[in-house]
Amino acid sequence: MRGSRSDLSRLRIALTVFFALDGFIFAGWVVRIPAIKEQTGASASALGLALLGVSAGAVITMMLTGRLCGRYGTHRVTVVCAALLSLSVALPPLTHSAVALGTVLLLFGAAYGSLNVAFNSAAVDLVTALRRPIMPSFHAAFSLGGMIGAGLGGLVAGSLSPVRHLLGLTVIGLLVTAVAGRTLLRIQPPSAPEDTAHQPTAPRRPNPRTRGLVITFGLIALCTAYGEGALADWSALHLEHDLDATPGVAAVGYSCFALAMTIGRLTGTKLLERLGQTRTLVGGGTTAALGMLLGALAPSVWAAFLGFMITGLGLANLFPVAVERAGRLAGPDGVAIASTLGYGGMLLGPPAIGFMADWFSLPAALTSVAVLAATAAAIALLTRRAAG
Repeated sequence: MRGSRSDLSRLRIALTVFFALDGFIFAGWVVRIPAIKEQTGASASALGLALLGVSAGAVITMMLTGRLCGRYGTHRVTVVCAALLSLSVALPPLTHSAVALGTVLLLFGAAYGSLNVAFNSAAVDLVTALRRPIMPSFHAAFSLGGMIGAGLGGLVAGSLSPVRHLLGLTVIGLLVTAVAGRTLLRIQPPSAPEDTAHQPTAPRRPNPRTRGLVITFGLIALCTAYGEGALADWSALHLEHDLDATPGVAAVGYSCFALAMTIGRLTGTKLLERLGQTRTLVGGGTTAALGMLLGALAPSVWAAFLGFMITGLGLANLFPVAVERAGRLAGPDGVAIASTLGYGGMLLGPPAIGFMADWFSLPAALTSVAVLAATAAAIALLTRRAAG
């Protein structure tokens, strides 16, 4: 592997900054959705369709980004996509209709999804070079960036308009990209061969068996992202309507989940070094399944909080490990396939919960998160030999 220890350390810091920036910008946009809804005059259903633009834009461009990473290098694509994400976050508050909002969110989602493929691919190369399972630490940076972005957004929401707030995010994003991007562009990806140091690496073409394994890890990512999306959109409603929590208390439910997931990712490297990837996946999926059964069926708010926290700890490292294993098998194309399936799960989760809640009840619908977490654990267990 190319690269001195100092280069690899600086590369790790730069990539960590990009992961944190991604979470920071995305959370800053999310907290201004109510104000932008009022500005556009969109109904709840129209806003829901417009918001699908983020996921749709991400899913549409992820496979293309995998090919671009193979052709131009993950570091260059990361820097370009971070700049595009920073610029596109300023567009939503400039719209005045649901159609216009949906259109700009397609661009925002495309930049967001492409950045995720690019820096996850770069992180896979670094993990391979360091020979340490540090992938969860990058995703912990994303979670921490999101918490900071949401907290800052809440503080300035009363004093800054969405236009000024999100334009501020653009400025911050471009400055951070310029500083961290200089480091990223100066350091050769550690997996680049010696004789092609100045040329982009050719994309790896996975054979049918490898592609099947990549899709398997993508299914684990899908099961994880389904749970994240479901809890983000439905946990507060469950606490408020089914357990009679006040709106303020109900909002704490998802915060418990997000905090537990961040803690789980911060400790993920130690966990992987001790247990290995397969046992981490199986144990995490099983833990999340048990936690979600408690969160969905608990008779009290505090028991539900505990269930959400256990779920967050269980799910924390499933997505990073699944993406990293897919990337090791098939390079940026593997990351793109696993990420696309993962985003498909995030896209599927909230509406699926809604339909099941109408057919049965919301607590019963939320148990589907437990079913898919258990499915992720079963997939990891059944494919442990092939994956190894």
